[in-house]
Amino acid sequence: MTNIFEQGLDKVEANSMPLSPINFLNRTADVYPDKVAIIHGDQKTTYQQYRENVRCLASALVQRGVKTGDTVSILAANIPAFLDAHYGVPLTGAVLNSINIRLDAENIAFILDHGECDVLLTDTAFSHVVKKALALSTRTPLVIDIDDVMSEGGERLGQIEYADLLKEGDPNFTGNMIKDEWQALALNYTSGTTGNPKGVVYSHRGAFLNALGNNMIWPLDSEAVYLWTLPLFHCNGWCFPWTVVAMGGTQVCLRQVEVSAIVNAIISHKVTHFCGAPIVLNMILNADPQLLDKLPGKVNAMTAGAPPPAAVIKGMEALNIEITQGYGLTEVYGPCVVSEWKPQWNEFNEDERAGLKSRQGVRYPTQENVDVLDPQTMLPVPADAETIGEIMFRGNTTMKGYLKNETATEDAFKFGWFHSGDLAVKHPDGYIEIRDRSKDIIISGGENISSVEVEGVLYKHPAVMEAAVVAKADEKWGETPCAFVSLKPGQQVSEKEIIEFCRANMATFKAPKTIVFSDLPKTSTGKIQKFILRAKVKEFFS
Repeated sequence: MTNIFEQGLDKVEANSMPLSPINFLNRTADVYPDKVAIIHGDQKTTYQQYRENVRCLASALVQRGVKTGDTVSILAANIPAFLDAHYGVPLTGAVLNSINIRLDAENIAFILDHGECDVLLTDTAFSHVVKKALALSTRTPLVIDIDDVMSEGGERLGQIEYADLLKEGDPNFTGNMIKDEWQALALNYTSGTTGNPKGVVYSHRGAFLNALGNNMIWPLDSEAVYLWTLPLFHCNGWCFPWTVVAMGGTQVCLRQVEVSAIVNAIISHKVTHFCGAPIVLNMILNADPQLLDKLPGKVNAMTAGAPPPAAVIKGMEALNIEITQGYGLTEVYGPCVVSEWKPQWNEFNEDERAGLKSRQGVRYPTQENVDVLDPQTMLPVPADAETIGEIMFRGNTTMKGYLKNETATEDAFKFGWFHSGDLAVKHPDGYIEIRDRSKDIIISGGENISSVEVEGVLYKHPAVMEAAVVAKADEKWGETPCAFVSLKPGQQVSEKEIIEFCRANMATFKAPKTIVFSDLPKTSTGKIQKFILRAKVKEFFS
């Protein structure tokens, strides 16, 4: 039996439209048509021009047969065409598949095949690997070359160049093929370090909510100038291509994440906001001091992708770069947890503040629940900052699931939660703090040692540039910490000195027993590839 609030109060077009972040562009182009939306070198694009480019892209793709449910892949640097694609592709009802530019041809071919690519937009700078990937792939997509004005060259592989494709389109196109907010918007592949990557599917609803969540916890406005230090292919730029546009900010493109380019862009464009992994912060922190002296006033930086050492946060804030830490995974649209700051913490000293900011924090207002649970009992761990459990998510900014992989999807959503695989503790105030990935925890003499905790101490050493800790087999203890360390330019320090420093600053059983001085292998998003380091440990010490 229906109640009175279900009688004659149905959903109709006037009161119920599918939630989608791509609708943000229309509103902003109406309000700020002449405002600069995108800066790329000397090229500036207004919001009106941005909307026209998006409409031309969408209508040209539709004319060429793209339809709802098709896959449009893009492999490109952080350039305007990539920003166009975040609106133009979903407008057709197709799914945007952003591909990591650091992948080899075999992995790219796998993604093209598994995602059933129909159209490939490809930056000519990566033509050497894309050409090989297309030869390996079973797909025969429409290939569109993006010959970017700031490209480093490369050959054209496709049937048409991007600018010419836009000329085929209609700048007044108003078609919108989004019929359901649960419709797929994007397809992103996990790193696949232990096998083929998994395809994570996003909905329009989830992306809409996470884009709003970004602004709720890290406010931008129409005066914001956002620098693209974060790869656009990484979780769709953590949903910031939609957040920045919703607020009418300006996006500054950056082809390469290189420290002088980052700092010079901040200076010349008066950048107010940027995102990046802790490795990006560390690059800036160790840049030429004369360059850093030219930084403008306060800059806001959001970091995620790996737990940032407190020492790095402290150093950045000394440069007047205010750090906000976010936490998430590809499966939850990027960050949806934030180390939300409380005004009373301003009274603490700089070390205490940095320690608080290094915690992962609490859920976004747009994510229904995030907790640290015992994976065996599925009960919350005590809020004692000591008991380790697994971080789990549930809510509207969690993926639809893994493409064509029902078993992996069911396993990930077991017991009604998304299982992150990240191990953490919960503090008495409810803030969570990562201790490790489940595969990275070190068990020495029956005691759990967090590699993240050891790394945090190593980063405090004045000679250390970067550090990563993995397990090394040990006959007596089972495992002991092995630290891979790279030093700052001109610095020299011995293995013994590093170990003694760690023993003086933490429980001695947690201190590394072995130090390897080496450059650290990283992903394109700045994550240190510990699986490579674990292989090196076996190679060096077995």
